[in-house]
Amino acid sequence: MRATRLEVNIPQFKKNLEKIREYIPNKEIMPVLKANAYGTYLNKRLDILNLFSIVAVALVDEGIEMRKKGYEGDIFVLNQPSIDEIDLIEQYHLMIGLSDLSFLEECVRRESKFKVHIEIETGMNRTGVLLSQLEDFLNVLHTSTLDVDGIYSHFSSADFDEEYTNKQIDTFQKALSICKDEGFVFRYVHISASNGLLKYNLPFTNLVRPGILLYGYESYPGCFEEIDLKPICQLKTNITFLKECKSGEKVGYSQHFICLDDTDVATIPIGYADGYRRHFSNAGYVLIHGKKAPIIGNVCMDSCMVDVTGIPCKVGDEVLLFDENIIPVEELANICHTIHYEILSTISDRVPRVFIEED
Repeated sequence: MRATRLEVNIPQFKKNLEKIREYIPNKEIMPVLKANAYGTYLNKRLDILNLFSIVAVALVDEGIEMRKKGYEGDIFVLNQPSIDEIDLIEQYHLMIGLSDLSFLEECVRRESKFKVHIEIETGMNRTGVLLSQLEDFLNVLHTSTLDVDGIYSHFSSADFDEEYTNKQIDTFQKALSICKDEGFVFRYVHISASNGLLKYNLPFTNLVRPGILLYGYESYPGCFEEIDLKPICQLKTNITFLKECKSGEKVGYSQHFICLDDTDVATIPIGYADGYRRHFSNAGYVLIHGKKAPIIGNVCMDSCMVDVTGIPCKVGDEVLLFDENIIPVEELANICHTIHYEILSTISDRVPRVFIEED
C-alpha cells in the first residue's frame, strides 16, 4: 500500500455519535455522508451505515453505491435530482428532496412511487419551494403517487445570525402549517444540520442532520465548549528521499525557494493531486519526530519537499501532515483561505484510507 494515507479512527467516530445523541436525546440522527463522508470513506463501510436507520447523501449516485453495499435503511438525497435520474431513484428505493415543479410533474406522468421530502425555501436561496408557491405545488403533489414522508429546509447562518435564522424558522413553520392544512402528515420534520442542532432547540422537528460534527471538527469556532467531540482523522506519509542542498541552491519548480544556508531536504510523497494544496508552498509545515519541518519550494503534483535541518531522520520515517491538535485541519484551511470542510472533502482517491479499529 502507498505510504501516504488518511487514518480514520472508528472508535472516536462512535464516541462522537454517542455525544451528539446525548446532546439531542429526543431527535433521530440522519448522518450526512456525502462526498465520501467528508473524505473519510465511512460511507463505504456497511457496519457504520447500519448504525443508522436513515442516512443523507448529496447525489443519487452516492445513494446507489450504498445500496450496492447492502444498506437497507432509508437513503435521503438532500439535493433536488434531475429528471434523468427518476428511474434510478425508483430502482434503488432512494428517498429524495423534492422542490422542482417540472420534476414533480414528470413523476406524476410516470406514476412514480418513491419516498420524498418536500424542501421549503426559507432563506438559503439555493433550492426549495417558495412559501408563495407552496399551495400550487401541493395541489400537483396531491395528484401524484409519491410517498410524501418528510419536510425540510436548510439554515444558512445558524452559527452567527440569530435574527435571520429565526426568520427562517418562522417561514418553515408557516410552510409546515400549510402542508398540514392540506392533509399532509410527515414522518420526518428537519431543518438543523451541525450548527442548528447546537444553537436551536426546535420541538416541532424530530430529526437532525449532523455532518462535520460527527467527524469531530467544529462547525463554528468555539462550539466544542458546548459538546466534547474530537477529530477522527490523521493524514500521514513517510520520507522517500533525503539530500543536502548547499547554500544558494534552489528547491522545486520555478525556483521558489533558495537555500540561504546548507539545508537538509526530505522529499515526501504527497502533492496537490492528492488534495495537499499548492497554497502550502513555502507556507505550511509537517511534523517529523515531533518537530516542525517547513515545506520549502512549490508543492508538486505528487510530492513536496521539507526542510529537516536539525531533525535526525531517515528514509521511511513517518511524517504527520495533520492531526487532531498539533497540526489541526483548521490551520491548514486558514493557509488556503478556505474552510476545513474543503480540506477534508478534497483529499483525493489516490490516498488510501486506513481504518483504526481500536483506541
